[in-house]
Amino acid sequence: MRTGVVALTAQTGRRERPCSSPRCLPARFISVDTSPTPAPDTTGGSTDTGDAARPSDAAVRPTSSRPATARPIGRGRPAGRRRSATGRRPDGAGATTRADDTATTPAADPADGRTPAGRRRRTVLLLLALTAVTSAAALVLGLLSWAPDPPEPSRPLTLAEGERLAAVRVTNLRDLRAGVRVTAGVDAARIELVGWVDWSRSLLYLDVGGPGAGAERGLVQKVGAVLVVRPDPAAVPTPAAPPLVPPADRWRLHRVAPGTNLAPVLDLLLGLAADRPDTTRAAPDGGGRWIARDTVAAGPVDVLQAPLPVTPAPRSTPAGTAGSTSADPDGQTRYWLDEDARLHKLVTRLPGVGPVTVVLNRTDRPTVHPVDALGGRPGLPRALTDAEQRRLDHLPARLRAKNGATLTLTAPVGTDTNLRAAGWLSWSTRTAYLAVADLGVPDRRTLLRRDTTGLARADLPAGAAGGGTAEQPERPPLPPPAGPWRVSRAGSDAVSVLVDAAVAAGSVGPRGTAVRVREDVAGGQTVDVVEVGSTGARLRYWIDREGSLRRLELHTDANAWAQLDLRPTVVPRLAPIPRPAVTPRPHAAR
Repeated sequence: MRTGVVALTAQTGRRERPCSSPRCLPARFISVDTSPTPAPDTTGGSTDTGDAARPSDAAVRPTSSRPATARPIGRGRPAGRRRSATGRRPDGAGATTRADDTATTPAADPADGRTPAGRRRRTVLLLLALTAVTSAAALVLGLLSWAPDPPEPSRPLTLAEGERLAAVRVTNLRDLRAGVRVTAGVDAARIELVGWVDWSRSLLYLDVGGPGAGAERGLVQKVGAVLVVRPDPAAVPTPAAPPLVPPADRWRLHRVAPGTNLAPVLDLLLGLAADRPDTTRAAPDGGGRWIARDTVAAGPVDVLQAPLPVTPAPRSTPAGTAGSTSADPDGQTRYWLDEDARLHKLVTRLPGVGPVTVVLNRTDRPTVHPVDALGGRPGLPRALTDAEQRRLDHLPARLRAKNGATLTLTAPVGTDTNLRAAGWLSWSTRTAYLAVADLGVPDRRTLLRRDTTGLARADLPAGAAGGGTAEQPERPPLPPPAGPWRVSRAGSDAVSVLVDAAVAAGSVGPRGTAVRVREDVAGGQTVDVVEVGSTGARLRYWIDREGSLRRLELHTDANAWAQLDLRPTVVPRLAPIPRPAVTPRPHAAR
């Protein structure tokens, strides 16, 4: 495009000096030439500038037959009516616009539907909106009219399901042990138990809690019919898993009061194992039914309904303790069983207890050891080696060569009698002197003195007999206080038997009657636990590798074990008990 200046030569006859800027001329004489006339060649080497400065005839020739009179811009039709072909451009609607000006006709928006692309886009949006509305309406109608599939009705057990139900207790015995969580009873009588059950050794180790725990709140261990507790009245109501290594102190024999929920629940847990299947429950007429399918943490299970098996009471069950698992009267016991006849959950009702829920964790199965009151680790009894036999034979002479030891006694001799004692033992004078406390009578003490003349006892208040607590009594006072001492030749109770065995300096009886039960630890020393005696009066010697006696254990009539721990030390002189003064008889008159 070339821009030229229209001179006023035609009107005034004068030549105007060219100006490159439009502002140099009045507005009414400015015109824009959009003709395709090529620009003058400025690259040439011509030196004649006269003709170049003179406007061409085409520049001054009017564009029509009318006089070439310049019109002011802004009045009528603008100057420069002649438009170049290159100054026109087609748009989407066929309109033409000047290249140096805005379009005279606005371009159509494709989205407003005036173009084919806009019409297509509008149609697609309408179809998408219609599809969304239709889907939402169908979803709402489906939700309003949806109903879950009816559960599969209960039915009698198939032969395979009956065999699985009959093998539940055998499977438990084969799997040895499992973690357990129990909730029994309702409201204020509810108890909760968390811990482990070892069916292979008929052992329970639980933490008891809940509002109905009462005197049993704390740790509980049971082996067969023998129950020991470690009460903790300050424990939180919600139980937690007990420590894997049980505490060594404060265990006592316990008799569960009649009417409480604990005894039937413990019997139920131990009754879930047997060495033979329950063939009566596998029969088609055994009363079992399939209820539903369910899913537990271990996977899918079948919910089966059948009465509880009846377990005969052990012969050694103490009086007042429940010893059998009674079947629920309405037969609503339900078992959650997997395909391998493993029990994962049990829901039942026990007479006098109410609803009971047992949840078993088949993967939580650590090895649990009984506490010392229940005999400790079972071990593998065997005959003594030559070295062990020599240490046992030399034990009396080795003990008599020592001055003596302090002794501590823990004796669960009955469900209502748990004894604790502390005192001294002198092997050189064959004398023992100790203060004995009964947990059931915490404000009384029994002073016991054993020497070559026999056994003497005296009952005194706790303050006069050394003091301390019933769980940890102090040693008796020296010299022995005056009191109502009772003298006897020998004693048959557990305390007297243990003290006599300790004073006898390790006389273990005939050679060859002892067996090594296990290896253990006492006072930080590795010991061999050697058992002697018959089945009814078993006595265990804990002998370290240097031949010193660390502990004596006695199997009591309550099927528990009493311990007498010895620590070698220098023993003070144990004065004899005060004897009552003998009044001389008056001489008869002659």
